[in-house]
Amino acid sequence: MTSSTSNLRVETYREIGALPEAVLAALDCAEASDIEQGWPWLDNLVRTVFAADPGVAVHVLYGGDEVLAVLPIRHADDGQIWSLGNFYTSLYQPYFAAGLSVESLARLLGRIRQVHGTISAMRFAPMDVDGRCYQLLLAASRQAGLIAFPYFCFGNWHQPVDADWSSYFSARSSQLKNSVKRKSRDFQQAGGVLEIISDQSRVEFGISAYESVYAASWKVPEPYPEFVPSLIRMLVAKSCLRLGVATLGGRPIAAQIWIVAHGRASIFKLAYHEEFKRYSAGTLLTAALMAQVIDTDGVKEIDYLIGDDPYKASWMTRRRERWGIIAYNPGSIHGAIGAAREYLGRRIKPAVILLRNKLARHLS
Repeated sequence: MTSSTSNLRVETYREIGALPEAVLAALDCAEASDIEQGWPWLDNLVRTVFAADPGVAVHVLYGGDEVLAVLPIRHADDGQIWSLGNFYTSLYQPYFAAGLSVESLARLLGRIRQVHGTISAMRFAPMDVDGRCYQLLLAASRQAGLIAFPYFCFGNWHQPVDADWSSYFSARSSQLKNSVKRKSRDFQQAGGVLEIISDQSRVEFGISAYESVYAASWKVPEPYPEFVPSLIRMLVAKSCLRLGVATLGGRPIAAQIWIVAHGRASIFKLAYHEEFKRYSAGTLLTAALMAQVIDTDGVKEIDYLIGDDPYKASWMTRRRERWGIIAYNPGSIHGAIGAAREYLGRRIKPAVILLRNKLARHLS
C-alpha cells in the first residue's frame, strides 16, 4: 500500500524486548537484506554496548495496523540523534515498507524531534549510497525541515559469486595463489591445523581461541568485551557462524569470524598472533573459509564490510561506497551553526584545493 498521512501514528519503544510481534517481523524482513538490521543483532548491541544508555529508542511508524518504518536510533549526549550503531556497524539499512513515501517518513522524523526535544542534528550512517533507504532518508530529512548533507564513510569491497571455489581461486593473482600454496605447505609441515567452527560443540573453544589471538594481535583492546562473544553465541544459534581458527602445536595463532546468512558471507573480524606472522595463517584461513562459503554454503556474495585495506583487492573484484547523512536542525542554535559551517566548508574546500594545486604547479 502507499502510505497515506491520514492514518499515520508513531510509537516509541525503549527496549528491544518490548517490541511487538509485528515490529519483530518487520525487522526479520530487514535482516534478510543484511543481518545487522535484525532484532537479534540489535538486542546484542544494546545489551553489550548501550545497556546503560537512556537515549536508545526504536521509533516505529504505523499506517493503520501496518508497520511502515522501523528506525532504531540513539539520542546522544552531544545533542544529536544517531542511527543505532557504532564502529561494529558496517551498514545501517532500517526497515522501510515497500509503499513508504517521503512525506510519511518526514512525519516520522518530525515526531522523533518532538519526542527527544531540541536536537542539533540527526546523523544516519553508514548507508548504501545507491540504496532506497538512503535516498528516502535524505529526501525525508529535507522535507522535515532539516538541512541535510551527504558525506562519505568508507569503501566496501565485495565479490559476487557465480562459480565454484576452484574457478574463483584460479582467477586470483599469481602472487596470491603462489603465496597460499607455499605458506600452506610450510604451515602443515610445522604441524599447523585449520578448523572452521559452525556448531555449538566447539563454540566456547572458538570464543576462547579468538580472544587469545586478538589479545596477542596488533589491535587495540575491545572497549566492549562482551559484544563479540555474545555475538558469536547468537550467530551459532542461528546457524550463521563460520569461525576459522588456525592452531600451531595446539596454540591458536589466527582467527576469523565470518557470518553466513541469506546468501551472503560477511567477513566480520580477523586477527593473528604477531609472533607467528611468518606463517601467514590469516591468509590460509581466508582461503579455507572462501572455499567453505562458496562450495558448501553456496553464497552469492562475499563482503569485506568496512574499509579500503589494500589486501582486500587481492580477494575481491568490486568496490562500492558507504555514505552517511548529517541533517542539521535550523531551529537549534548549535544546529544552525553546524549547518552554516558545513555549507561554508563545502564551498571553500574546492577553492582551497584548486589554489593549492595552482601554487604547487607554479613552484614546481
